[in-house]
Amino acid sequence: MLNRFPGEVGIAFSGAEDVALIEYARRTGLPFRVFSLDTGRLFPETYRYFDQVEKFFGLKIEYCFPESGDVESLVNEKGMYSFYVDGHKECCGARKTRPLRKKLSTLKGWITGQRKDQSPSTRSYVHTVEIDSVFKGADDCDLLKCNPLANVSSAEVWAFIRTLGLPYNELHDRGFVSIGCEPCTMAVLPNQHEREGRWWWEESTLRECGLHEGNMRLPSVE
Repeated sequence: MLNRFPGEVGIAFSGAEDVALIEYARRTGLPFRVFSLDTGRLFPETYRYFDQVEKFFGLKIEYCFPESGDVESLVNEKGMYSFYVDGHKECCGARKTRPLRKKLSTLKGWITGQRKDQSPSTRSYVHTVEIDSVFKGADDCDLLKCNPLANVSSAEVWAFIRTLGLPYNELHDRGFVSIGCEPCTMAVLPNQHEREGRWWWEESTLRECGLHEGNMRLPSVE
């Protein structure tokens, strides 16, 4: 994909173990971009990690921010923690999904760190390469979506990170596996699935924030 659309493909970096994607892209020698969604509610450790990654790889992350009016309206109407009552979709829509839609409308393709083992309820049918069924790309074109870690296990990703000495979010050392916004993320216990640390008050099949809404649809045959 990097070869096909030089400079028009973005790696979606969440501030977690998807740092492996940046290293894979760097090794190709091809031009690539990295973007991240700053929801305004990330952990301080994640912000420090962004800075660390920029310095380690010598790149600039393209930060995407929510529209102030969207956040202002939501918080003034429902308060800072409405998602514990109404579910996370509305807040994620304002802080994540709409900013992502805006960013992807400038690209021809994007690369994510989705893995099938991240969530048996919603990611078991993630394809390695697909046409995004939710978002459109530049000039309203079909958007190519690549999930190169789809068939890679968490253990394999971490072996790669540790072997190459790549930086990682310090929260991982404190039991956080899947890392998102601070109010919606908690550490998990040994033998708990990583997705149990996200939106834990909701039913497991609803634990997608809208960035990968296509996962919620019926699976297709690969």
